[in-house]
Amino acid sequence: MTRRLFVALPLPEPIREALLDTMEGISGARWQDADNLHITLRFVGEVDRHTTADLETALETVPFAPFSIALSGVGHFEGHKRARAIWAGVTPNSALADLQHSVEMACRRAGLRAENRKFVPHVTLARLNSGSGHIGEWLHENGTLALGPWTADCFALFESDLTPQGPIYTQLTEFR
Repeated sequence: MTRRLFVALPLPEPIREALLDTMEGISGARWQDADNLHITLRFVGEVDRHTTADLETALETVPFAPFSIALSGVGHFEGHKRARAIWAGVTPNSALADLQHSVEMACRRAGLRAENRKFVPHVTLARLNSGSGHIGEWLHENGTLALGPWTADCFALFESDLTPQGPIYTQLTEFR
């Protein structure tokens, strides 16, 4: 049996609640649930139980000290000449970049292939499809988004269960 995994920073409830307040105004958007809001450090993908155990062991060795983090601005990712997701940006942060690099190295020690995509820290707010409405007005209205700072005091390994209603994320292990 395999599991679909990722490593992320969970968001505190007040930040999740503030983000939920922005989630309206785009027809056909699939807005994230509060429990699904996080900052992905590394998407792992489908792995077996042995790799899951190796990954947890490797992640336990990641040096981690709490750090201050904030969100600022919004944007979107493009795919096939249309927006495929909208997101809240993360204020540039060297501690977050260092953590992400350490998580990537732990993933490699656990036998995972190197991640080739550039790390773009963000919180996905909605997924879009060809039937979704225009995003320009929403991006304009929320462009000055600024939340935080708060103290990131842990990161976690999550499982992603894909369902017809959207993904369900379950935290497996927390690392402090």
